[in-house]
Amino acid sequence: MAFRITGLSPEPFRALFALSDEELAARGARRVVADGPGFPERIGLREAAVGETLLLVNFTHQPADNPFRAAHAIFVGERSHEAYDGTNVVPEVLRSRLISLRAFDGDDMMVDADVVDGKQLESAIGRMFASPGVAYLQAHFAKRGCYAARVERA
Repeated sequence: MAFRITGLSPEPFRALFALSDEELAARGARRVVADGPGFPERIGLREAAVGETLLLVNFTHQPADNPFRAAHAIFVGERSHEAYDGTNVVPEVLRSRLISLRAFDGDDMMVDADVVDGKQLESAIGRMFASPGVAYLQAHFAKRGCYAARVERA
């Protein structure tokens, strides 16, 4: 089954990079500098480079007005100017981590979920999309629970 993985649009975050640290704090956000691995960036779906400036923000990844409405912390990078968009390709930032894969129907209700090694993501995506009731998937980094990416049928 063909699938498409997408990162977040950079547009909602662009103006935040011009804010002072105090202004960011007033919005519940923080400026951080990557000092090693562990800074998965959600626009370009990549590991941030050491020394790269990112924003740690709260992001509503499931905006549906139902019990599954959800938000969590994510990193967005100043260097990412375009959202990742790949068909039948799992970016390394997902492949190298334990992933919580969550399936949602057309009413944004969760209908399936699994935790998989990122190296097995293609098979888990195929299994979930085999159900005709699944409209889309969300990938989350399982250890911290943070939203990672959206997965759709291609």
